[in-house]
Amino acid sequence: MRLVAPGDSAPASVNKYLLPHESQVITVRRHPAVLMMPVGLVLGGLIVAAVLTNWVGAADRPMNWIWWGWLLLLGWFVWRVAEWSVDYFVITNQRMILTTGLITRKVGMMPLAKVTDMSFERSIMGRLLGYGSFVLESAGQEQALRTVDYLPYPEQLYLEVCEMIFPNKEDSDD
Repeated sequence: MRLVAPGDSAPASVNKYLLPHESQVITVRRHPAVLMMPVGLVLGGLIVAAVLTNWVGAADRPMNWIWWGWLLLLGWFVWRVAEWSVDYFVITNQRMILTTGLITRKVGMMPLAKVTDMSFERSIMGRLLGYGSFVLESAGQEQALRTVDYLPYPEQLYLEVCEMIFPNKEDSDD
């Protein structure tokens, strides 16, 4: 998790979505566990391609198609990694922002003042690898940002966000 110092700026891919009067508080990338399925498919595809190459034998043409298929799978994997590298969950002093997509950019946001309920969930795999999901609710309205999956440090992030949403009344009286 990256807690941002006052003089620090957001990544360039996120900075353009921040309002001039907003101050960035937390910026995190999704947990690398989001890439587990693509890694498994690429490795599984490599094993299948090797077995099929061995099984087909010396026939030249089928082996080419097998390996071209695996290269397409590898290209898809590289695309998923590139997408992961530009996806951020940003919490400012006023809202939560989730940016996704490499070519088609999607930006979901929810004002902190509109959050009526927030919880986080952790599966067994999430507990083992250190990620979780946030579930956000806002006064019965349909929101662009409802669930944020694969967040690292979910407990720490949850406490930080709750402190921003529900500040200590005693501290604000000073």
